[in-house]
Amino acid sequence: MFSRRALIAASAATGLAACARTDTPADMLRVAIETLPDSLDPALGEFASAALVYKQIHAGLTDYAPDGSVAPGIATRWRVAPDGLSWVFALREDARWSDSHPLTADDVVWSARRLVDPQQSFANLGDFFAVANARAVLAGEMPPEAMGFTALDDHTIEVRLDTPLGLLPTLMREFYPFPRHAIDAHGRDWIRPENIVTAGAYTVTAASQMSLDLAKNPHYAGAAGVAIERIRIDAVRDAGTRTRMFRAGEYDLAEKPPGNQIGYWRERLGERFRSFDAPILRYLKVNHARPGLAPPATRQALSAAIDRDFIAANFFDNTASITHRIIPPTDGMMAPVDQRPTTDPALPGRVEIRTVPGVSEQIAIAIADDWRRIGVEAVLLVSYPTDLYQAVDSGDFDIAVASFNRGLKADPFFMLDPFGPGGFAANFNWDSPDFAAAMEMARRESDPVVRAIAYREAERILLADQAVIPLLHERAHWLVSDGITGTRPDIQPMLWRDLEIAHL
Repeated sequence: MFSRRALIAASAATGLAACARTDTPADMLRVAIETLPDSLDPALGEFASAALVYKQIHAGLTDYAPDGSVAPGIATRWRVAPDGLSWVFALREDARWSDSHPLTADDVVWSARRLVDPQQSFANLGDFFAVANARAVLAGEMPPEAMGFTALDDHTIEVRLDTPLGLLPTLMREFYPFPRHAIDAHGRDWIRPENIVTAGAYTVTAASQMSLDLAKNPHYAGAAGVAIERIRIDAVRDAGTRTRMFRAGEYDLAEKPPGNQIGYWRERLGERFRSFDAPILRYLKVNHARPGLAPPATRQALSAAIDRDFIAANFFDNTASITHRIIPPTDGMMAPVDQRPTTDPALPGRVEIRTVPGVSEQIAIAIADDWRRIGVEAVLLVSYPTDLYQAVDSGDFDIAVASFNRGLKADPFFMLDPFGPGGFAANFNWDSPDFAAAMEMARRESDPVVRAIAYREAERILLADQAVIPLLHERAHWLVSDGITGTRPDIQPMLWRDLEIAHL
């Protein structure tokens, strides 16, 4: 039987911890993260760690400025047609891959088609939801060549849309073109260190199950401004181990200290402990195909029974904010969410909660304890992230403890996009034409005030049906050594090309 006392007394589940090497060169940035990417291929990677590493080794069509806004990337400038249905991007004429091969408009167009082709990627529409014919390509109804990406010449592409999308340049910060010549030569082995070709600030020189070694890419457009020559990334799954190794001087950067020890480590690490406002949502994903979970009143009753204050206090040292929303409150005008069931709920006698080890498992145990109090037996199924993702994608789940971190996408409305049509988190068998229409209206708006109103209307529809169960808006915590400069107090240290090692 689950109990809060046993939960708090139990130590966090530990996983494999990488052993830091003591022969680290002085000019190498040493980074500890929770897990390594599941793939270095952006068409296949799904882990948050993949998105982090992609920012280092791949180059986007547009890019992140140091303050998180949109900056030139492979494309130096862009313009939109008066009707909003066509964008033209001009590419750098000197753009090169890390093997010095020219990076052309044909590479960009081929890459966009590959991303939406279900034969070549873990395809979903993602940021291409508004591109002409993308939905038909994804459904296998049209060939990838029908997608609305066209090379006008070697250094210019046109993107045609089904509906206007004012945020397209913002979304293109994480569209990473692929080296077609390397993929043609090596197939899926193109991401092996001996074969990999990238266009970002770094490329991969070595890889194992526990670590990645990166080296500066001399052909990167901004190479002259990249100070750190080499990076080593180690996977240290246990948060306590990761933090202790950082404190011992074995890492320059480390992510995610133990959530229930935030105060302890902030006191001991001082200014080396950094906290950031971040687009991180922790929530429960509910399988609407399960008959016992189909009524909205059932989901509302399950949500209302959760003691979010307990979770925030005991697993995040009160640094996370409890929430019943997807979008964080941005002003005082957002009405509170009514959590009362709209009808008398028929509660399921038993549900399975899928989760991964660590803080998600602890949260699941606490929630199971809450639900036991209202007569619902919850059984935990704990697995590694890949197994959890596969179970959710195949519909083999009742409820899953889920989270996502939108990284440097600071606009709070990016929090809702994963649940929209084609979004990466829209895999819980819920369909609402009203929500889809509201999301399309929100996504097409370029005026930020109008867009905010439209996104909040879409959120109202999702929450009225309790389609998912929000739990917490979390903060991002990073450990940064005194020897690292170039960080910002308002932006997570995710762009390592902008950092310097002080003693260099």
